[in-house]
Amino acid sequence: MFVVRPVELTDIASLEKLAAVTMPGVHTLPKTREEIAASVERSIASFSAHVDIPSEESYMFVLEESATGSIAGTAAIHASAGSNGTYFSFRNDVIQQVSRDLNISHSVHALTLCSELTGYSQLSGFYVTDRENAGVEATLLSRARLLFAVLAPHRFADRFFVPLAGSTDNDGQSPFWDALGRKFFKMDFLDAERVIGGARNRTLIVELMPHYPVYVPLLPGAAQAAMGQIHPDGELAFSLLTEEGFEADDYIDIFDGGPILQAHKNSLRTFGGSIIRRVELAEPDALPGAMVTYAVATSSEQNFRAITVACASAESGDTVQLPVGALRALMVAPGDNVICVRI
Repeated sequence: MFVVRPVELTDIASLEKLAAVTMPGVHTLPKTREEIAASVERSIASFSAHVDIPSEESYMFVLEESATGSIAGTAAIHASAGSNGTYFSFRNDVIQQVSRDLNISHSVHALTLCSELTGYSQLSGFYVTDRENAGVEATLLSRARLLFAVLAPHRFADRFFVPLAGSTDNDGQSPFWDALGRKFFKMDFLDAERVIGGARNRTLIVELMPHYPVYVPLLPGAAQAAMGQIHPDGELAFSLLTEEGFEADDYIDIFDGGPILQAHKNSLRTFGGSIIRRVELAEPDALPGAMVTYAVATSSEQNFRAITVACASAESGDTVQLPVGALRALMVAPGDNVICVRI
């Protein structure tokens, strides 16, 4: 069984090992032990904080294999993107150009630097160790952070977005960056990412990036082809997020051109399909009926845990029948409330 729970200080060594094998771009784990430790401490403080308005809080979750205690993945959610500045992205625009004298009218695809995602809650840091063979635990990891948002809506915005790493070559270089960002920053893609630290809210972005629309037809073919394309390591996350209800096409990342998925919470399956039920212990000798697989999470913000479990349908009543192993994994008892959503 896999359990998703908030990160702890004892996880730092395991996260350091995961960071050593993740892809070279951003949107994953920090790369140094000091940065990882800072992220973990920030997450612990965020879970403990009393929040009235979403701000600088950042919540990191880990996917733990119960039998071994090993960490098999991570995921995070930031309460408010650009809370200490402005979150920048490129918006996909269509500019209409008309010449009445020549009787010509056509549309031009353009990219406009914008800050419209500032204040949205941001999902990031999704990583599982075995993407090729990932099963329901990957869905659990992606969905658990949204279950936490269902549990604690006051901690998050009504809209969410997810930047996914864009297309890069074997050396970690980005054709989109080479055609655009390099012209203004005068440095390689990975060097620029290190300077920025993965952020999209630094002042130097405003100081250096173009303020006027970038006409896409003027970019090289390789850069155009890379726009909105996902790094192979991000395909699993893309599949899970689009199934959840996130949509692409409106925004792309200003550095690598990767897609930025976004949605209102009311459009997401986890928000629309979640139900609160009282726990009952399933009778071990009961005749098996139609079983439904749920992601089930505790109703405690400070002791949040989530698992997947197959059990009798919980839609029609006010209880959910869970086996004793599920109760142990969730650290709940009969009579406690949990949040359930179909996988």
